[in-house]
Amino acid sequence: MSGHSKWSQIKRQKGVTDSRRGQLFTKLSREIEAAVRQGGESPEMNFRLRLAIQKARDSNMPIDNIERAIKRAAGGTEGANLIEATYEGYGPGGVAILLETLSDNRNRTISEIRNVLSRGGGNLGESGCVTWIFEPKGVITVTAGDADEEELTLFIIDAGAEDIKVIDGSLEVHTKPEDLEGLRRGLEQRELAIVSAEVLKVPKSVVMLDEKAALQALRLLDKLEELDDVQRVFTNADFPDEALERYRSQG
Repeated sequence: MSGHSKWSQIKRQKGVTDSRRGQLFTKLSREIEAAVRQGGESPEMNFRLRLAIQKARDSNMPIDNIERAIKRAAGGTEGANLIEATYEGYGPGGVAILLETLSDNRNRTISEIRNVLSRGGGNLGESGCVTWIFEPKGVITVTAGDADEEELTLFIIDAGAEDIKVIDGSLEVHTKPEDLEGLRRGLEQRELAIVSAEVLKVPKSVVMLDEKAALQALRLLDKLEELDDVQRVFTNADFPDEALERYRSQG
C-alpha cells in the first residue's frame, strides 16, 4: 500500500482550513490555466483540462472559479509566465520525494523547496535521482459504503482496474492513465461515491519508516504541500500505524 495513499487519506479526514482551501483553489486554477495553454480551452478536445476541471469539482471548487480560470488562460495573459518543472529529493530515512511545480520564478521555487527540505531532514537531489521509482497511474478513490466488498471489487476489476487497495473504508483503484476517464464513468454508473480521480505518480515500491522518521517525514510532506508553487507531492515512504495515529490527532 502506498504511503502517500495513507497520508492523503488522513489529510482528507482531517479536513482543511479556509486558508488551506483558498490555497488549494489557487493551485487548481493554475492547473486549469496550464492545461488550457497546453491544449486549448475545449474540455472535449483537451484531456488534461478535463481532468483538471474534474479535480476542481471533486474539491468543491465553485464553477464560477473554474470558468474564470479557463477564460483567463484562453485570453493569453493570465498564467502565461508559469513554468512547469519537476524536482526530486530525499526525506527522512532516505525516502524518495518527487515534486511537481508551476511557478513564474524558478529561482524562488528552488530556494523554497531546498529550504523546506533541509529544515525537515531531507535534501534536494539531481534530476533523475528518484524519478525511476515512480510511474504514472490513474487513481480513483471511492467510498464503498454498504456495498458488498467482494462483489464491488469484482465489478471494479471487470470495469478495467489494474489494482485495488482498501484504505480505512475507502477503495483506491489504480488503472492506466488513458483508461481513467472510462473507468470513472463506469463507477459513476454504479452510483459509487467518488472522492477523487486523477493521474498520479505512484511508487513501484515503498520504504517503511520507523515512528520517529515517519512523523518527521509527514511534517515535511505537509510543509512542501503548503508551498504556493508546489502542485503535487509524491513519496515512496510508508508509515507505521502508530505514527499515522499521532499525525491524525495533531491539529
